[in-house]
Amino acid sequence: MFSKDRWDEIIEALSRNWFRTALTAFGVLWGIFILVVLLAAGKGLENGVKKDFGGIATNTMFMWTQGISKPYKGLPKGRRFNYDLDDVAAIKQNIPELRFVSPRNQLGGFGGANNVVRGLNSGAFNVYGDYPEFIEQQPMNITSGRFMNYGDIQEKRKVAIIGEGVRNALYENGEEAIGTYIKINGVNFMLVGTYAKVASEGDSEENQKEIYVPFTAFSQAFNMGNRVGWMAVTAKDGYSITALKSEVFDIIKTRHTIHPEDDRAIGNFDLYEQYQKVDGLFIALKVVAYFVGILVLLSGIIGISNIMLIVVKERTKEIGIRRALGASPWSIRGQILMESVFLTIISGMVGISLGAALIYVLNAILDANGPVEMFANPSVDLGTVITALFILIFSGLLAGFIPAQNAIKVKPIDALRTE
Repeated sequence: MFSKDRWDEIIEALSRNWFRTALTAFGVLWGIFILVVLLAAGKGLENGVKKDFGGIATNTMFMWTQGISKPYKGLPKGRRFNYDLDDVAAIKQNIPELRFVSPRNQLGGFGGANNVVRGLNSGAFNVYGDYPEFIEQQPMNITSGRFMNYGDIQEKRKVAIIGEGVRNALYENGEEAIGTYIKINGVNFMLVGTYAKVASEGDSEENQKEIYVPFTAFSQAFNMGNRVGWMAVTAKDGYSITALKSEVFDIIKTRHTIHPEDDRAIGNFDLYEQYQKVDGLFIALKVVAYFVGILVLLSGIIGISNIMLIVVKERTKEIGIRRALGASPWSIRGQILMESVFLTIISGMVGISLGAALIYVLNAILDANGPVEMFANPSVDLGTVITALFILIFSGLLAGFIPAQNAIKVKPIDALRTE
C-alpha cells in the first residue's frame, strides 16, 4: 500500500547527504551501463557477422563431386564422376526430412571471357541453371518482372533473371529490360526479371552480377544432358542438415559405386554447421558480457550496502524510538529494504538510459557514415531491459538485507541511550 509519509522519509534519508548518496549510486549506474553497452556491442558484432551469410537459408549444405580416393569393386581410385538428375530424385525419395534438393549448373564467371552480349555491350558473368525453389534457399528481392517457375522448367523456356549489376552493364539508365533478349554463349534468352540479392558487404557487387535461367533450358542450350554440376540441399524445419548429410552421401556413394569410407569423393560446405559455430560464439560472448557487467554491478551493490549500514548507524536513536512506539521488526526491515531498492533502481535506470543514449548515437553515426564491416545495428531488446530490471531489484534487496537485519537487532533501550 502506498504511504506518502514513508516515501517522504526515504527521500529525506537519501538526500540528507546527497553527495555521498550520488557517489554510492554511481557504482550501480556504471555497472548496469557497462552491462548494456557490452550486450549491445555483442549484438552489433553478431548482426555484422551473420550478415555475411547473405540471407541464405542456414540449414543448407552445398555439395559437389571430387576425385575418388579409394578403389572399390574393381574400379580404380582417381576416377571422376558426375551427379545427375536421377541422384536428385533418389535423395528426395529416400530422405523425406529434406525440404529442398536443388540441382545446379554453372557457366562462365567473373574475370573470365565475356560470355554475355546484349547489343554492343558485353560482360563476363556467372550464369546458373536452377530450379524455382532456389530463391527460397538464397532469398533475393525481385526488383522487376518475376523469377522462374515450373512452367519454364517443363517447357524448357529460354528465359533469364539478371542481377542489377548485369542490368547496369548491359542496359542504359532508364532503359526497359523486361522482354528484351541477351545472348549467353551465343544462345538467346529473354529477360523476364531482375533482382537485388541480399549479400555480405564484401561480395555484394559481384553477387548482383549473376544470371539465373531454368535448369532444363540451361542443360539443353549448353549440352549438359542429364548432368548436375552441384546441389544445394536444405533440411526441413526441426531437422539438421548436419545430421542428415551422411544419409545423402551414402545414397550418392551407392549409386556411383564409391567406397563407403571414401569421404573425399564428395565435397561439401555445411552452412548450418558453420552457422552453429558462429551462434555458439555469440552465446558465449553474451555470457561473458553478463558476467563482466554483473561483477562491475556487484561492486556498486557493495557500496550501497556499506552506505545503508552507515545510514542505519546514524539513525540508531530514531529506530529505537520507533521500536519503543510499537513499530514491528518487519516495518523497520521494510523501510531499510525500500530505501536500498529505491536507490539501486533509480541509479540503475539512469545507467540503462545512458547506455540507450550511447547506442542511439552509435547507430546514428553508423547510418550517417555507411555500414562497417562485421558490425551492424548494435542494440538491446526488451527482454534484456526486463532482465536488467530484475537484476536491479534483486541487487537492491541484496544490498539492503544486512543493514535491515542490523536495524531490527537494535534494542529500544540501548538505542535511546545512544548519543
